[in-house]
Amino acid sequence: MAVGGFAVDDNSRAFSGKVTASVVITCIVAASGGLIFGYDIGISGGVTTMQPFLKKFFPVVLRKAADAKTNIYCVYDSHVLTAFTSSLYIAGLAASLVASRLTRAVGRRNTMIIGGLTFLIGAALNGGAENVAMLILGRILLGFGVGFTNQATPIYLSEMAPPKWRGAFGTSFQFFIGIGVVVANCLNYGTAKISWGWRLSLGLAIVPSVIMTVGALLISDTPSSLVERGKVAQARDSLRKARGKDIDIEPELAELVKTSEAVKAANEEPFVTIFERQYRPHLVMAFAIPFFQQLTGINIIAFYAPVLFQSVGFGSDSALIASIILGCVNLLSIIVSTFIVDRYGRRILFLEGGTQMIIGQVAVACVLAVTTGVSGTKDIPRGYAVLVLVLMCIYAAGFGWSWGPLSWLIPSEIFPMKIRTTGQAISVAVNFATTFVLAQTFLTMLCHFKYGTFLFYAGWLIAMTLFVILFVPETKGIPLESMYQVWERHWFWRRFVSLP
Repeated sequence: MAVGGFAVDDNSRAFSGKVTASVVITCIVAASGGLIFGYDIGISGGVTTMQPFLKKFFPVVLRKAADAKTNIYCVYDSHVLTAFTSSLYIAGLAASLVASRLTRAVGRRNTMIIGGLTFLIGAALNGGAENVAMLILGRILLGFGVGFTNQATPIYLSEMAPPKWRGAFGTSFQFFIGIGVVVANCLNYGTAKISWGWRLSLGLAIVPSVIMTVGALLISDTPSSLVERGKVAQARDSLRKARGKDIDIEPELAELVKTSEAVKAANEEPFVTIFERQYRPHLVMAFAIPFFQQLTGINIIAFYAPVLFQSVGFGSDSALIASIILGCVNLLSIIVSTFIVDRYGRRILFLEGGTQMIIGQVAVACVLAVTTGVSGTKDIPRGYAVLVLVLMCIYAAGFGWSWGPLSWLIPSEIFPMKIRTTGQAISVAVNFATTFVLAQTFLTMLCHFKYGTFLFYAGWLIAMTLFVILFVPETKGIPLESMYQVWERHWFWRRFVSLP
């Protein structure tokens, strides 16, 4: 039988199952882990435009903004301000590497619970912060929480979902990230006029962490994780609920047990195994896909959207509204991806979304070049500021149905069980490391490169689109334990892998 252009053996068909109410509810609860990541992405940029927040923690930025002669691109160029945003990601980088072993030892579900509780403590610290040190400590704890959940949740979704619909379930994580961004932007708009509104915005991060943590307490772990930890009876129950009572789940369970026993018998260190030649394709994807995702520039734009829109001519309230619009467009495009990713596949979405983002970034650069001049000291006419927003929405839509959800989906589905948590850990770590560097340097880059910043990201988008064309195979509809086939049949990667 052929699936997505690749042959799949007859045994794989028995593993498909159907979409049951249990697996839908379970995966929705798990995907809500994306809420805490999205909320943090959305809340950071809005809070950093609130005058009471800047006055308390970053008064130098306010003084720059009051200088009428300041280059519009350089108003918010402050390394301490960017440290507030980026400190979360260096903590997430460290946590994701620890989370690899934790996810194997205690399971996917329990790792999500630990992440939610850590995030909750960080949110409380941020809401009650009295100095920059306390503020950044809270951000670091938020980073640990996000590191744990971003490690465990995508794996959970891929392992629970029926192969035929794994793409739709996998994209739900990015959907909840999008919900978190929109909710945070709306909250920022509502609290911007309150002198202590920044405390409310930061402190309410407790809410999504409680939702995710309580939800995780109510669901079972994945069959793969339970088998991996020797809990075969619980794995059978979990698999029966996920696949449906009228489906024979014994062949799939037997395959999981067989794979787990082979992994244990080999007694290999996953962080060593993943560097073996046969796993070279997997390792490259673990590095390249999250690296490229961040070099689309989306998270930087999401962090600093209110700052960016203020810089190009929107007032404070208008900038927050523009950020809400941008978030809603991204959210709607993720829904589009959910409905079509399992029908048309991953590659077509990567290619179309990448092309759309290139056009959007180049167009934004052209508009800013014409209206602000090389010096960046000219005011942007209101109509052109709106045009920038429209172009940014085109860009955000392209990301929302391509590199956004697929960058979490692909790494979670390509690794065999023996290196799955390790591969995901590397993927999340690379994501956080790249995000940290970009978040820490974006405002300085904006100040020096001006409109060329958007051409910088457009150049990377061209490179990553070519990478997809040449090196990313189609994984649509292929069971996790049969995924080796995509590498064996790829024109380049087949030289590295051997037949099982």
